[in-house]
Amino acid sequence: MSESKQATKGGALTGLRVIELANERCAWAGKLLADMGADVILVEPPSGDVAREYGPFLEDEPGPDRSLYWWHHHTSKRGIVLDLETEAGRKALRQLAAKADILLESEPIGSLAARGLDHPELLAANPRLVYCSITPFGRSGPRKHELATDLTVLAAGGPVWMNGYDDHSLPPMRGLGNQGYAIGCHYAVMSILTAILWRGASGAGQHVDVSLHAGANVTTEAGSYVWLVARETVQRQTGRHAGQVPSMPSQMRCADGRYVTTGFPPRKPAEYASLLGWLREIGLEERFPEAIFLQMGAQRPSLDLSRIGQDEEVTAIFGAGREALCLIAANVSAQAFFVGAQRAGIAVGAILSPEEAFEDEHFKARGMQVEVEHPELGKRFRYPGAPYALQKGAWQISRRAPRLGEHTGEVLREAGI
Repeated sequence: MSESKQATKGGALTGLRVIELANERCAWAGKLLADMGADVILVEPPSGDVAREYGPFLEDEPGPDRSLYWWHHHTSKRGIVLDLETEAGRKALRQLAAKADILLESEPIGSLAARGLDHPELLAANPRLVYCSITPFGRSGPRKHELATDLTVLAAGGPVWMNGYDDHSLPPMRGLGNQGYAIGCHYAVMSILTAILWRGASGAGQHVDVSLHAGANVTTEAGSYVWLVARETVQRQTGRHAGQVPSMPSQMRCADGRYVTTGFPPRKPAEYASLLGWLREIGLEERFPEAIFLQMGAQRPSLDLSRIGQDEEVTAIFGAGREALCLIAANVSAQAFFVGAQRAGIAVGAILSPEEAFEDEHFKARGMQVEVEHPELGKRFRYPGAPYALQKGAWQISRRAPRLGEHTGEVLREAGI
């Protein structure tokens, strides 16, 4: 689909104008808004945002317009250059903000106030503006001026503690891809959309203050709550949820040496029937004496899992389901295990590399691969598609990431600047 044809589709946020001050901490939030149809104006300094130099690069050749990191985080945006060190640049930003719906920034606290560009000034000129700040520890509190990176956000917030292996002589794991920043961006987008709904009822904009640390801290499943309520610490476990008490291992090595996560063993009669049928289909039933318990599970009207450890039959049925999955995994390839379990209606996962996941037929079927045109290169490239599915309002990547200052003249003319 050509860029012009893509742009004709209407997204859920079509009609909203966003001013985004380029910063890696808020880039993902701007992308989410842009791909949902908002007109996101990315403002960079004359030297360009530093993230233009982040690898990896197209064909491993560094360059400001070859950063795949930049490409991914800035789709569907228009890019302009303003020098906020000059009065002319500051004036232009004020004029843009006066006609915008949303301003998104992650600048050091105080830097915009020193230029007369903070939320009190911009909201005074445009009371309907939703001004969103994303900072390491929020705009208030004793830690507001502390520096942070994505690593320290995840480590101090708790997710790093939650991730790793049963062997605690190994260090905990940090999820890659700037997940700390991404978490904060998701909370920012949810808050921005809530503020837009409120504006629709009240007519008033507001300042939204997002703390990356707080966002990471509440994204720890039950970890933070267990500590706050019970004063107990959860422990990281290989391939499964962190918990106060160790749970049974869920990752298995398949016949081809690859690993899978056995996920949730059967819990309903129909699932036990499907698992038994799968065993028979691949000729493993005779090697599994506990198959009788699968038959019992399939014949029961229901299975009360709260009785595990108390009811011998329920305990045996549940255990047989887990052991059957382990037996199958040890005798088939990881891909065969994954496909067979999906066919049987049992939730499992194969441990894939990013490249393998991107090429998986299930991801392809849901539209994960999206082609985006790069006219300056005369090529089209495959990008990751929508991270969600909406019942109404089209999601799309309407254009590739902007080159430095690509739309400056266009945007300023539209604004009468």
